[in-house]
Order: sequence, then structure tokens, then C-alpha cells
Amino acid sequence: MTTTVTHPGETSPAGAPLPVLDVAHLSVSVPVGAREALAVDDVSFAIAPGRTLGLVGESGSGKSMTARALVRLLEPPARLSGGTVRVLGREVAQLDEPALCAMRGGQVGFIFQEPMTAMNPTWTVRAHLDEALALHSTDGPVARRRAALALLDAVRIPDPIRCLHAFPHELSGGMRQRVLIAAALACQPALVIADEPTTALDVTIQAEILDLLAELQRVRGIALLLISHDLGVVARMAHEVAVMYAGRLVETGPTRDVLQAPQHPYTRGLLAAIPRPSQAGPLQAIPGSVPPLGALPSGCAFHPRCSDARPSCAVEAPAVVHRAHRAVRCVLADGQA
Repeated sequence: MTTTVTHPGETSPAGAPLPVLDVAHLSVSVPVGAREALAVDDVSFAIAPGRTLGLVGESGSGKSMTARALVRLLEPPARLSGGTVRVLGREVAQLDEPALCAMRGGQVGFIFQEPMTAMNPTWTVRAHLDEALALHSTDGPVARRRAALALLDAVRIPDPIRCLHAFPHELSGGMRQRVLIAAALACQPALVIADEPTTALDVTIQAEILDLLAELQRVRGIALLLISHDLGVVARMAHEVAVMYAGRLVETGPTRDVLQAPQHPYTRGLLAAIPRPSQAGPLQAIPGSVPPLGALPSGCAFHPRCSDARPSCAVEAPAVVHRAHRAVRCVLADGQA
């Protein structure tokens, strides 16, 4: 069995394919007043070819900051303060600017959550795709146009030639998102980072986009990092799930195992908050909100919102408990409380 989520100190099983993305002890610091706070704290995971890792958590949990840190797209004053990131075995921190630019969009593709802000409103679809193709290939304009049409056809756009000459405002939200997927796949990347790729879409279009992503991944063998606050999307798409809270991973493991038998109170809270057709009465929302940077509580960061908290949770930060392919950062997971 191939393990695509790893934890500090663990090794891949013999014969397992090398991960496309290997993240170890990643930390990102942000100045808060006169000191620094950790927006991402000691995060480790790996993704093998053809596998999907769902990174899930509420807004403010550190998901998007993690994604930006992977390819050195952090906006100052945020900075990478610890850990390593390897893409196809290459240490990202050691790449010079030309190699880094070649990796972004070449080996790593991006799909952003809001297509209207991710696309230049003054560019046609052809210009968006041509930029990616020109940066990462030596093909001439005619070959790049053929490649652009093939990409639009691959993402199931009905009239690729018409779409090629359209501006973003002339397309529906679903069509714009398909164009972003085409741009992300333009140079046949080994890894795609999809940051809330269906948030701005209605439910029907969302399902179509998720089915499209799953099919393209299956055909091309892409490793996919799917960032979402929606456990329903993660359940549908991801082989493994990593639950993030206040910059730290609190639970990881195979998606089915984690969602059927969650071991961290935060994961259980996220699952209880999912609307169900048979549910009567209000949703079971988690009380409170993710603490802001620089104001993390002592001990376990989740303890002020946790109905299972013990007195020790306010004092000591819990260690990570490993069992088989699961990992949980909670004293209750190991009977410590």
C-alpha cells in the first residue's frame, strides 16, 4: 500500500514511488507587533504521483499560506522560517530565480479560487494560455495556438475556437474556471495546487469541475494538493486528508478512515457542521473562531473551543500520536488525559 501522507520520522514503504511533493517541518513566520508568530507551524506531508491530498480547515487556519510557501510565493513580511520543500526531489529553497520560474507553471500548476481575480480582464483566453506555453516551451505561435485549442478541448469547453478569442467577462464562472485549469495543465505539470477551486461556483458547476479535475488527474497521473474548507469536496476527491488548525496539522490519514472515525475534536466538529438533508434544527457549529496570529492560547490551540478539553489542554501542547497510517495531535488520542 502506497502511503502519500507522511509524518516526521516516518519513511515510505519499500517499493513506493518517490513523492512528487515532499514537505518536512515547514514553518512560516509573520511579524506581529514587536515579535514573530508562526502562521504555519511544523507541517509535514508528501504526495505521490496520481494521488490527492486534501488540506482542510476553516479560514485563517494557514492553508493558503502553506500553499504559497511551497513555491516561494510568500508576500513579505511573511517568510519561510523552517523546514524543507522538495518538488521532484529538488529543494525549492535552493533554486535560483530562473529555475524557480521554470518550476512555477512548469512542474507545478496552480488553480485559484476566484477566476475573475486570477485572470487579466484585458487579455483574451488565448493570451492567458499563450503566456504559459511561451514561458515553458520553445514552440512557435502556430504550435502554441494548436496546443491552446487542445487544452480547451481537454477541459471540455464546447467551442474552443470561439473561447480562444473571448475575454474573461464574456465567459460564465464555470468556463473561466475551466480556462484556469487548462492554463494550470498547459505544461504538463507533475503537481497541481488547487486552492479552493470551486468556492465561487454554484453546486451544479462545482460538481462538473470536480469531476473534470478527477478525470484529468487519472489520465495524466498528476499529484494534486486540494485546499478546501469543505469536507464534502475533500471526501469526494482526496485519497488522504490533512486537517489544519491555527497553522498546525491536527489530524492526517486516509480520507475514508478520518471521515468515518475522526479522532480529533476539531475534525469531529467540522463533520458535525456539514448540512444534511435529514437534519432538523440548527447546524452544530463549532463555537468561537480560529484565533488570530499572535494571540494563540497556551497549550492546545483548539482547547478554548473544544467540548472535550481537559485542564491539561490549557497548559501543555499535545504531542502527535501515530497509529498505522493515521496521526493525531490530541491528548485524547493516546489516553494521556
